[in-house]
Amino acid sequence: MTWPTDDPRILARRRGGLGTITLNRPEAINAVDTAMVRAIRSVLDAWLDDPDVQVVLFDGAGTRGFSAGGDVRGLHAALAAGDVAGPDEFFRAEYTMNAAIAEYPKPVVAFADGVTMGGGIGIAGHAHVRIVTETSQLAMPETRLGFTPDAGGSWLLGRAPGRVGEFLALTSWVMGPADAVHAGFADHVVPAQRLASLHDALVTRADPATPAELAMLFDETPEPGPIERARAWIDEAFAADTVPEIVARLREFERSAGGADGDGVPPSDALAALAERSPTGLVVSLAAVRSSRALPGLRAALEQEYGLVSWFMATQPDMAEGIRAQLVDKDRSPRWNPADLADVPAEIVGEAFAHEPARALFD
Repeated sequence: MTWPTDDPRILARRRGGLGTITLNRPEAINAVDTAMVRAIRSVLDAWLDDPDVQVVLFDGAGTRGFSAGGDVRGLHAALAAGDVAGPDEFFRAEYTMNAAIAEYPKPVVAFADGVTMGGGIGIAGHAHVRIVTETSQLAMPETRLGFTPDAGGSWLLGRAPGRVGEFLALTSWVMGPADAVHAGFADHVVPAQRLASLHDALVTRADPATPAELAMLFDETPEPGPIERARAWIDEAFAADTVPEIVARLREFERSAGGADGDGVPPSDALAALAERSPTGLVVSLAAVRSSRALPGLRAALEQEYGLVSWFMATQPDMAEGIRAQLVDKDRSPRWNPADLADVPAEIVGEAFAHEPARALFD
């Protein structure tokens, strides 16, 4: 049974007790905009009290990935035109949808196959049963784009083991399936060719009946990934109090030939990544991940993120510049302001966290 939606890029259908929501914008790796987010929310709301829908599944159309995240090209066009209201509506719709997924009273499953980043993690990462495959590539790329992890990403990063959250937030590192499970962004690794069988099992609900138990039958989690193998130096380097101190520790690891064993992530790669990121984004993101550890729940983290992204849009040029350099002009040469960590004002974190959006996120 096909379920009508408000946007053709969101497909909804029911088969047996399984309601499937498919992101249907494969030409953009299923990046979502405001209309798509609202369409997803309308389906979730409609299925909330529908007794025929017992489990909800998110997947993505095409072969490239589940979702590359939010439609940041559209955000860039709005910000470049001085329009903050449009982007604000997107973030409000997105973040409240993230909370709705996490709090949904029926089991929510996500197939995070292929590219799943930023806002894509905001959908899949808050599902109750999160499936990745051998092709999955997960990341929170916001510091690369000149701002800070959002869509509930700071909540997930704050709960990653050791200092993996700081590492992922600051470097925008791309995780494979094993590291996605290790970092707490996924629950099971299922071969891509077996997703159709898992989908059928969710429809028929054979014994065992719960989605989590069914996923276990298909799980083939591989050996530890490069991030897990590099935990010794990651935990020590990214435990430093400030970003400059993290950089100093990474340089020491590099000089002393410390770091990852075997083919784990080398400290030199982390150093190179930090050198390319927005200095303001790095400083604020470090504070955001650490602050999220003390927050009581996802909603609080989303409220914190909403305040921070509002501050970036209202006061900081790096957000529009990062999107321009990476995704619009694609020259990969962002002109950050300031360009050096040493020039980031000491009071900037306090200013970012003190910023109050015009409206509360959860009215």
